[in-house]
Amino acid sequence: MFHVNRQMLTRGAVAAAVTVPAILCAGVALAQVEGKPVPGGLGLPNMVTPVGLGTQQLYNMVLMPIISFIALFVLGLLVYVCYRFNEQANPVPSKLTHNTPLEIIWTLIPVLILLFISVPSLRLLAQQVEVPEASVTIKVTGNQWYWSYKYPEDQGGGFGFDQMLKPESELQPGELRLLTVDNEALVPVNEVIAVHVTSNDVIHAFGVPSFGVRMDAIPGRLNQTWFKVEKEGVYYGQCYFICGKDHAYMPIVIRAVSREKYNEWLAESKQKYAAAGARVRIAADSR
Repeated sequence: MFHVNRQMLTRGAVAAAVTVPAILCAGVALAQVEGKPVPGGLGLPNMVTPVGLGTQQLYNMVLMPIISFIALFVLGLLVYVCYRFNEQANPVPSKLTHNTPLEIIWTLIPVLILLFISVPSLRLLAQQVEVPEASVTIKVTGNQWYWSYKYPEDQGGGFGFDQMLKPESELQPGELRLLTVDNEALVPVNEVIAVHVTSNDVIHAFGVPSFGVRMDAIPGRLNQTWFKVEKEGVYYGQCYFICGKDHAYMPIVIRAVSREKYNEWLAESKQKYAAAGARVRIAADSR
């Protein structure tokens, strides 16, 4: 009976050694496209910012190989222990309780692994935290349950708008359910964008996966993050904190365009949202 079990364990170990790398490779092959999730996608989305690319490289080239090796190594140890130290092979159990060199090794190796991981991790963390000089600054405020954006006047803006989920009944062909909004926020490509994040009510979290960006929006506090989009396109995100009953319905949509198109949008938006603000004030006065 044990011989059968031993064969099963050996086959299971071989199958795992073949299957696990295949699954990991499939995760890379089926990664999401830029900007939005895809059905059946695995792994991180394709990144379009320096911080995002650094995150993706750390995950694919450092963390996943180490995690995979540890998982396969532990599996191999379990198979070996079941094979080598079973009751049939060792009718008289060993009374060994300590092995000082082995205990030093299994303590030292994890420490060395963590030290190895810490070097690229801290470098990436510093890149995320240190905001370079920005050409565009946007203030993003979380509300229950939508986002508000403000573009400063000294950078060609001087207006603000709310970004709300577009109802499913108003979606056009190709628009994403639960991710499409009424007013997209625009930014220029290949320029540093500083984002000041806060909240009007409860704690929210501003995040766009393809940017490698996630920042808490806390009432009474102004947090800051940044990104530099290197490819034109539409990029989707969502609130990352459970902030109430409609938490799942406050998406983020940012469209990256050329500087020329961005300047045109600024000029159009100043008139569009100024007129909208005037109508809101008139309606408020009439009440």
